[in-house]
Amino acid sequence: MRQVISVSLNWAANFTLFHAMKIAPTPVHSIDRSKPASEVRHETAFGILGVTSASHLLNDMIQSLMIAVYPVFKVGLHLSYWQIGFVTLAYQLTASLLQPLIGRFTDRRPQPYSLPLAMIFSFCGLFALSAARGFFALIGAAMLVGVGSSVFHPETSRVARLASGGRHGLAQSIFQVGGNAGSAIGPLLAALVVVPNGQGSIAWFTIAALLAMILLWHVSWWYDDQLAQRKLRKAKANVPPIDARVVAPVVGILVVLMFSKYFYTVSISNYLTFYLTEKFGISVRAAQLHLFVFLGAVALGTLIGGPLGDRLGRKTVIWFSILGAAPFTIALPYANLAVTTILITLIGLIVSSAFSAILVYAQELMPGRVGMVSGLFFGFAFGLGGIGAATLGWMADHFGITAVYTLCAWLPVLGFVAVFLPKQATAVESSQDRR
Repeated sequence: MRQVISVSLNWAANFTLFHAMKIAPTPVHSIDRSKPASEVRHETAFGILGVTSASHLLNDMIQSLMIAVYPVFKVGLHLSYWQIGFVTLAYQLTASLLQPLIGRFTDRRPQPYSLPLAMIFSFCGLFALSAARGFFALIGAAMLVGVGSSVFHPETSRVARLASGGRHGLAQSIFQVGGNAGSAIGPLLAALVVVPNGQGSIAWFTIAALLAMILLWHVSWWYDDQLAQRKLRKAKANVPPIDARVVAPVVGILVVLMFSKYFYTVSISNYLTFYLTEKFGISVRAAQLHLFVFLGAVALGTLIGGPLGDRLGRKTVIWFSILGAAPFTIALPYANLAVTTILITLIGLIVSSAFSAILVYAQELMPGRVGMVSGLFFGFAFGLGGIGAATLGWMADHFGITAVYTLCAWLPVLGFVAVFLPKQATAVESSQDRR
């Protein structure tokens, strides 16, 4: 293992030196100061969006890998469903409680170089997962991964908006699809690497955390350069006040929609492996491949949802994404294995298209507070996922895993509340977003 880390660090250093020669940020002194701020326009920075998406892939791959190897932990550490759910709760609550606080802080004081720091926590969390020999050690390792996520998401979501060139839905989709692709890859890697080789093989995936550090270091350079250019152009945003009478009801509707989406999604992502092995008698590896199919569909749906929101309106996408999945979720508990595969693919495609639209809708509702909004909604999503995992784990212990799927099937029906959303969140756009 020491040889692996040594080789990885040497490779990382060489890669950084080579790559820095190619994509170092534009020096501040080269900025054209003759142009007024109103004439300075930005195109969509697809290169930066691609790098943030790739780092999101690696970050979320680490998270989903932890969830995908729950059967290994359950057998090796003799855990119950409730304990498995509590591990997820510890991870998700750590991330959910910290993210809004970090987002609010970085709205006032952006921290470009906090991005590589996030991966240090994930790196340590992976090592702790590979070495955990008890329930409480597993909780501690999960919380380290949660801290990494809480630092990562608010600032990278801000970078995605900054690089959007005004195409906010597209930018968030590109950023989000990396995370969803990573979530899909994690179970596949778990089936191919961890299940055959045991818990200790999780340590090999610290290489992914090292690679993410390198990518995020370059994003930090670009982000820091953009902040310097803004300062020279005197383009500091004037954050408008929030009218709580307008914002609070809309946020309440979005919270209901997030509850519907994430409580149902966690029933699939956390317990699909157990559901398929128990109901259809297939192997753990085959069940993890089905989870990979579902999460791959989630990644594709996320990529489609953002641009559709830009074109058709975010309310339309939100409405269809949640309520439109209801017929398929209701049919799922009664389907055979072949039909189940089709249904989970359709459900993943439809449900996943909502998050980018919800996030951008909320950012437009509260302009100038990108970090806080991103942290709040990512954190709320993680919190719901954690509470859902623990609650559904308790239900599975007492009533069986099939009963959990039968009950959760009706959650997407709550999507009807999207009809009460205003067509547009707000007509106000901060100067930060216009430039």
